[in-house]
Order: sequence, then C-alpha cells, then structure tokens
Amino acid sequence: MEQYERRVGTVSRGIRMPIIRQGDDLADIVSTGVLEAAKFEGFEIRDRDVISVTESIVARSQGNYCTVDDIAADVRNKLGGETVGVIFPILSRNRFAICLRGIARGCKKIVLMLSYPSDEVGNSLVSLDKIDAAGINPYSDVLSLEKYRELFGENKHEFTGVDYVAYYSDLIKEEGAEVEVIFANQPKTILQYCDKVINCDIHTRKRTKRILVDAGAKAVCSLDDIMNAPINGSGYNSKYGLLGSNKATEDQVKLFPRECKDLVLDIQARILKATGKHVEVMVYGDGAFKDPQGKIWELADPVVSPAFTDGLIGTPNELKLKYLADNDFKDLSGEELKNAISESIKAKEADLVGNMASEGTTPRQLTDLIGSLCDLTSGSGDKGTPVVLVQGYFDNYTN
Repeated sequence: MEQYERRVGTVSRGIRMPIIRQGDDLADIVSTGVLEAAKFEGFEIRDRDVISVTESIVARSQGNYCTVDDIAADVRNKLGGETVGVIFPILSRNRFAICLRGIARGCKKIVLMLSYPSDEVGNSLVSLDKIDAAGINPYSDVLSLEKYRELFGENKHEFTGVDYVAYYSDLIKEEGAEVEVIFANQPKTILQYCDKVINCDIHTRKRTKRILVDAGAKAVCSLDDIMNAPINGSGYNSKYGLLGSNKATEDQVKLFPRECKDLVLDIQARILKATGKHVEVMVYGDGAFKDPQGKIWELADPVVSPAFTDGLIGTPNELKLKYLADNDFKDLSGEELKNAISESIKAKEADLVGNMASEGTTPRQLTDLIGSLCDLTSGSGDKGTPVVLVQGYFDNYTN
C-alpha cells in the first residue's frame, strides 16, 4: 500500500444542530448530527476524536430553569429577607442581572459591595490609570458611592456601554428593596454594614466564604448555595446553584446543567456502535482565556467542563519542538532533523514534568484546553453550531 504523509494536524469543526427543547433526546440528536455531518462533508470519524456539546443545550434539554421568584424564595429562606450584603458580583446583564433581581426581591435592603477597579473576570469599573491618579489603594481603601462618583464620575463598560453601578442600583430599587453601594476588595468590609452575606465571586468563593465565617458573619451563602435544590418544582443545580447560570428571559435564568456524565457516556456508546470508533465526549461552557483588548477573562462558569469521558482526564504530555530544534539537534537539518525529533517523541517519558524539553508547553487540564478551543469555535451568537468535533488533538509530529 502506498504510504502518504498527513499535512493536517488538529481540526475543529462546528456541527450544526436543530434548536434543542426541553425533553429532547440529546444523545440521539448529537450522535446523529455528527454522523450525518461526517457523511455530508466527506470526513471520517476516528479513534480519539472529541465530540464537545455546549452546556446550554444540555441544560435546555434538561429543562433546568428557575425564575426570579424561585431565587427570591430561596434567598428569603436562607438569609431572612431583611438586609443582605451582596459582594463581588461580576458585571454582566447576561450572567448576573437576573440573579440580582431575584436576590433583591427576597430582601428589604441590599448592601452592594463591588470590587474595583474591575470585577473578578476583568470587566472594568474604572481604569487603573484613574485609580493611580486619584491616589487610591484598591487593596485597602473603601469608597462610598458618593466618593466613587466624585473621583471617577460615570464609567460605562467598554463593550456594552452600560454603567453597571447605576444599572445594578436601579434594578435593586425596581424590586422594591433599598440599596447602598460601596466599593471594596476586602471581604470583611461588608460586615461593617450587615452580618448576612451572599458572596457572588466564582473562582475565589471558598476563600471569601471562609474569611466571612471566621470574621463572625451570622449567615453566608455563595452563589452555589442558592438554587442548589428545587423550589416549587423549579430547576436546580446541587453542586453549582446559580453559578454558571445565564439569562433566559427577563424573569428566568437557565442554570448550569445538572449531572450529565450519563449523557457523554451515551453519546460515546452510540458512536462506537455506529462506527466502531472510540471517541471522547465532553460538555463545555466558557473557555478559559483572556481578551487582550478588554482585559476580560472569559471563564464566568465555575468550570470549563462539568462532564467528560475518562479519556479526557489529565494534562498534555508534550515535548517542545522548538526546544529540540534549537538545542538537542541544533546542528541537524532537513530529513535528518525530522527523523531525530520523531525518534525523541516516540521515546518520550510518560511524565515529562521537570524535563526542559517540555518547558513552555501548556500545563493545563485537557478539558480546559479543548473546551476553550470549542468555545472559540462555536462562538456565543448565531453560528448554530452548539456541538464541536475536534479531530487530531492527540496526534503528534510522528502520526
């Protein structure tokens, strides 16, 4: 048989799907959609291909929604319905505004404590240059709303054009609650205003909660403590609560999908039965990458992937081709260089941690890397490709 050399490495394909509704058989729809795409577009499914399904269609098929009233009831039950501190929320109409509406509906007063100069994922309230010019130390200084306006005036978000200080304040008042806004970065600051707190940070939530409890707060809930069980038959997420939720309507949020390991295993089994190929499958949400223009770190979900098949456990184990070419084989070129590098890859250790030849490779979880690739491929708008097929990700220079 004639041998040929592959000229393409990793390929990421957005796979078009029908609009998913509650109760749809998602495993059947996804596996059928991928198989039909392969047939129509003329490519083959291979072992270790990765089928990635965006979390939004998983949650939609589960019907995992809750309303503002559901959130209000849960907040009232857990925090008493009087004055509650809401600290470190991200600045997002999609991610937090509807959650805040529910929280406000369940309280008489909200003390809203915003981190500055930006929120946790990089949405800016005020530029660092303005902070420096004002002589403010954001680590220690606490600003009232009046002081913030005096120093910095109105600051609209670079991309959305929204002044989130006014937007969140007005939203709280629309729900019939009083609002007091402060700006601070030390969690304990809120206890000077109230002793019941919802800490809304995502990736630092456990530390923030510990600091507040140790400082004597009477009650502290992270967002993963709100809507972690059904309210009057609503959706819920026992592990993440409101974390990872998105605006569905002005009165409803779609929660992060509930347990979905069975889904990824089902899709894997269906593809194996149809093709004889062993693929990996994952559910993905936000990728983990930073926008150099807006300085926004994308990951507003609690994790990139809430469920994946076992073949996606771990991190890459790769050699740096540039290092080998510039160091070990700097005197070689052409076919001789290619063969030497190929032999190094074939002989590489099972664990390259500490090996200089792997320095500069990305020590991240496979699911974070592949999920970020899929998030960029599918986009967040109208591409209509909520499933992504990644091929060749586990190949190397020798394949």
